[in-house]
Amino acid sequence: MNEVSYIQRPNRPLRFYALLYLAFLYIPVLFLPLFSLNDSIYIAFPLKDFTLKWYAQMFANEPMFAALMNSFRVGVATSVLATFLGIFAAKAVTRYRMPGRAPLVTFIMLPLVIPGVIFGVALLILMSRLGIRLSLYTITLGHILICVPFAMATLIPRFEGFDKSIEEASADLGENMWWTFWRVTFPIVFPGIIASLLLCFTISFDEFIMAFFLSGTDPTLPLFMWGQLRFPAKLPGVLALGSVILVVSFLVVFFSQWIRNRGIQSKNRSGA
Repeated sequence: MNEVSYIQRPNRPLRFYALLYLAFLYIPVLFLPLFSLNDSIYIAFPLKDFTLKWYAQMFANEPMFAALMNSFRVGVATSVLATFLGIFAAKAVTRYRMPGRAPLVTFIMLPLVIPGVIFGVALLILMSRLGIRLSLYTITLGHILICVPFAMATLIPRFEGFDKSIEEASADLGENMWWTFWRVTFPIVFPGIIASLLLCFTISFDEFIMAFFLSGTDPTLPLFMWGQLRFPAKLPGVLALGSVILVVSFLVVFFSQWIRNRGIQSKNRSGA
């Protein structure tokens, strides 16, 4: 009885540490929308006055929206291609026995541990040697390189988490490998695919180092915001854009968690 009461007793130091960690992580982010509403180009207290003019300037800033669309196009292409490659790579390493499986997986996962500046310089040298003009395509190529390991890390647990006999039963009923994948495997790993798409899009949308080395005349949003930081008068517009991105990111995460919970509830009902 004493042991049960001890286990259920709240761990106050751990709770304090969790609150302190969350405060350290999120309080600086909350200053972003706060200063975006301040009627001053200087980031300082006390706040001068409440205004929405920086948001009006943001919506009228065509170069900023061009950079935003560049990041969106690169992020969508990167997430789709990296997830596509990650699906078949994860299936290969979890479903088939192959010689050198562990070294192969380690080699694919190298971008997770090697600094991005190394890959950026290496790809820049490669593109210059091949005579390929730097553009959004080269940025997408670099982002795919660093996103495929994240896609694999997200999808491998999904492929390992369901009964392989379901695929074998589909094959016994006469389905070939491709129809077995699309009709049996794909619906089961679909939550992992959605998670991989969102993760890869977020990584690509926020990535700076690879885009810095591989960008041409069309900058992505992180590069554009980096360039705007040199001009104090344009900083409030950057803060306004950052606030909008913060809200949209929260909604995307909330929506993805809602989809995930719906999937878990559907699975529980079908299992019952």
